[in-house]
Amino acid sequence: NSTTIAPEERIKNFDEFHIPLSKECQQTQGGRCMDCGVPFCQYGQMIGGMASGCPLNNLIPEWNDLIYRGNWERALKRLKKTNNFPEFTSRVCPALCEAACTCNINGLPVSIKENEHGIIEFGYENGLIQPEPPKVRTGKRIAVIGSGPSGLAAADQLNHRGHQVTVFERNDRIGGLLRYGIPNYRLPREILDQEINHLLSIGIKVVTEVTVGENPTVADLRKDYDAVYIAIGAQTDRKIGIEGEDAEGVISAVELLRGIGDGNMPDFTGKDIVVIGGGNVAMDVARSSIRLGAKRLRIAYRR
Repeated sequence: NSTTIAPEERIKNFDEFHIPLSKECQQTQGGRCMDCGVPFCQYGQMIGGMASGCPLNNLIPEWNDLIYRGNWERALKRLKKTNNFPEFTSRVCPALCEAACTCNINGLPVSIKENEHGIIEFGYENGLIQPEPPKVRTGKRIAVIGSGPSGLAAADQLNHRGHQVTVFERNDRIGGLLRYGIPNYRLPREILDQEINHLLSIGIKVVTEVTVGENPTVADLRKDYDAVYIAIGAQTDRKIGIEGEDAEGVISAVELLRGIGDGNMPDFTGKDIVVIGGGNVAMDVARSSIRLGAKRLRIAYRR
C-alpha cells in the first residue's frame, strides 16, 4: 500500500500528503496485473446507473506490463495515447479501474492509479514531456468556452489535430474545477500550472476575464470561429430545500472551495462546523475546514 503523512501532521497545511510507492513496488504491482484473465479495468461502462472501469479506456494492462518489464518510456507513450492529463487523474480520479480490477475479487486490486502517477512522474523527471505542436495546421479555428478539465482536454485534442484553438475563461486564471474546486493537498497548484504552461507551449491560445454571452456573445464566436465547444461546468451549488439554508453562517461547498482556490482562506478557528453531504465535495470541505481551524466538525449524511 502507498503511504501518507500522518493525519495530525497533514492537517497543519494544504500541502500534498501522498507518498508514492517505490519504483520497485510499482513494478511488482505491474506484474500482479498479468495475473488477470479478463481486464475489466480498462473498459468504462455504466452498470446499474453507476460507472465501472476506466471512462477514458486507458490501456491499463499494457502499461502495467511495460512497467513490470522496466520499459517506462513505452509505458508513458501508451498512457498518453488515451489520457491527456495523467498528472491530474493520477491524483484526483476516484480510481474506478481499481474497483473493477479482477484481482479485487480475492485480494487487493492492483495499484493502477499509483502506477499511472509513477509513469507520468517518470516522464517529467527524465525530460520526456516535451512540446509537440502539430506539424500541419488545418486552417480551422475553434473556440472553447471554459478552461476546466473538459475544456482543456478538448483544446489539447483539437490542437493535436491541427486546428487553432482559443480558450475563453471568465476568471483571471485558467483551470476551472481543477483550480477552484479541488484543494491544493489533492492537486498542487504547481502541477496544474505546469500542465497549463505545457498547453500554451504547443500553440493553444487563452483569453481570460471574458464572460462569453455578454462580450463576446456566442453568436459572435460562431461568426469568427469554425466551431464552438461549450465546457462551462457546474457553476452553481445544489439547494436542499430546507428552512434556514439561506441563513447567516450557511455557505455552499462551491462557494467555500472556489474561495480557497482563489486564495481567500476563511478563519474557522474555534468554530463548530456541520457539513451536509458525504461525497467527494463534502469530504474536501470537511478536510479543508479542519485545516482552517475548526474546533469541531460533524458530517450529516442521509444514508
